[in-house]
Amino acid sequence: MRILQVTNFFKPSWEAGGPAKITYELSKKLLERGHEVTVYTTDGFKRRLNVEKNRPVDVDGIRTYYFRNLSKSLVTKISTLPYYAPLIARKEITDFDIIHINELNMLGFLVHRYAKKYKIPYVLQGHGSLFFKISGRVTFSSEGNIVITKKRLLGRMWNVLFERPTLYNASKIIALTEKEAEECKKINVDENRIVIIPNGINLNLYENLPKRGEFRSKYSIKDNERLILYLGRIHKIKGINLLIKAFASLLKELKDVRLVIVGPDDGFMPTLMKHVRESNIDNRILFTGPLYEKEKLTAYVDADVYVLPSIYETFPNTILEAWACGTPVIVTNRCGIADFVDKVGYVVKYNEDQLRGAISKIISDEELRKRIGAESKKLVRKEFSLDKVIGKIEALYETILAK
Repeated sequence: MRILQVTNFFKPSWEAGGPAKITYELSKKLLERGHEVTVYTTDGFKRRLNVEKNRPVDVDGIRTYYFRNLSKSLVTKISTLPYYAPLIARKEITDFDIIHINELNMLGFLVHRYAKKYKIPYVLQGHGSLFFKISGRVTFSSEGNIVITKKRLLGRMWNVLFERPTLYNASKIIALTEKEAEECKKINVDENRIVIIPNGINLNLYENLPKRGEFRSKYSIKDNERLILYLGRIHKIKGINLLIKAFASLLKELKDVRLVIVGPDDGFMPTLMKHVRESNIDNRILFTGPLYEKEKLTAYVDADVYVLPSIYETFPNTILEAWACGTPVIVTNRCGIADFVDKVGYVVKYNEDQLRGAISKIISDEELRKRIGAESKKLVRKEFSLDKVIGKIEALYETILAK
């Protein structure tokens, strides 16, 4: 098949979050399986990539266009504005058998227009964002709950003109979980157009893990210190402030404990640092910034527990990564794959005491950590291998083309 992948951000814009990495891994695997793959993306998130722009370049064998954004400052405020994309899409769109659009954005809308005009089928994968993009403006209450309010005029216009047409003209909508499928139904997506396909990870990358102790050595963390890890974007929706509160409480009963926060700032760092200072625990928390590739693996391997205390989460790949490294996981019940985590880890309410209790239990019991770690490795290999996921996506493409 000749496949076009459309994503706002792509390698090496890992700071943009999961969809960039997921689209890269998907494209690589499809290429390995003999398909022709092209990627349309933009020139970066919060930073301009030092890449050739508006022309095809080779990215690990993947034919890729990095379209220059009209304005770097508008990328984080509105969407992306890849002004050159229509010129290429208009010329190339009929070269593709099928198109896979990742998330609702301007680039996806531009591609959808030509796909619709020339009757090229496309699937849309929202990566957990569709319900909130369509239903309203998202804010957060002081209790850590999501509040959806009516969008402002500009937001409503953007929604009607660009987002809804891309959503409702898709041949199929890929939902990551049953929860996301239900959310799609709430925004009037016909359930016959919804297909549930989870994320997966390339398990080959976890065959030869770093030796335990590399991360601790680099950051001067003692062997006897129990290490709690958060890894992800520094954003309010991730619930890191709840983790800070739970950790401060935990330090009253356990002394040799360190919290490590890994990830790029997505606008919440000033608020988070205020929480840290108010809790007077600056000397027990390490902020490393974003880590990638092997450095990220060293953090997982050396952690005694990985905690993702999100206010809302559809399908975080960091959970799969932690499992593949044999690291126990704790999530809140707002996580879309909490049912799977509950089999091999701990699921808590969005509550300081429950989170503190779960962390304390895991880091205080070495045998429990080893057992959970071993069970986690088995689960991720059984349910979430990338090869298994790719097979489902290929079958979906073929079904659409057969019709």
